Amino acid sequence: MTELRRVFDDLVRFETDLRNGLDARLRRAGAVPLGGLNVLQVVRRTPGCRINDVADALGITIGGASQAVDRMVAQRLCARRPNPDDRRSSIVELTSAGAAAVAEADEVFDAALAEYFAAASPSALRTLSRTLSTLRAAARRLNGAPDS
Repeated sequence: MTELRRVFDDLVRFETDLRNGLDARLRRAGAVPLGGLNVLQVVRRTPGCRINDVADALGITIGGASQAVDRMVAQRLCARRPNPDDRRSSIVELTSAGAAAVAEADEVFDAALAEYFAAASPSALRTLSRTLSTLRAAARRLNGAPDS
């Protein structure tokens, strides 16, 4: 196996283990599961959030983002309202229950992240972050997507 394949395998498996572990922690705590938390976090940090914004931020399709938002609306964690600038789209906002749910889940999420990354030094984490950002930008260019 080449070194690049080993890196690929380690990266993908770590990402899977991390996502599964974070989701399990959130569920055990009775918090919003990871998929919902990702949507709520995008809505919280994006003024005038549209479905397109959720799709772009999460790297999913418009249809997938719309379904994810619909699930959050059904749980009364988000609300849609007409977009005054574009009749074809809507603005997605957190409800008060959604704001409380994301705040609760953030605490569990952050504590779990700290545990998962405790084995790495702050310096190693900074290096990893810079390296992953560089690789992601290169991958976006190779895939024909603009840098973000």
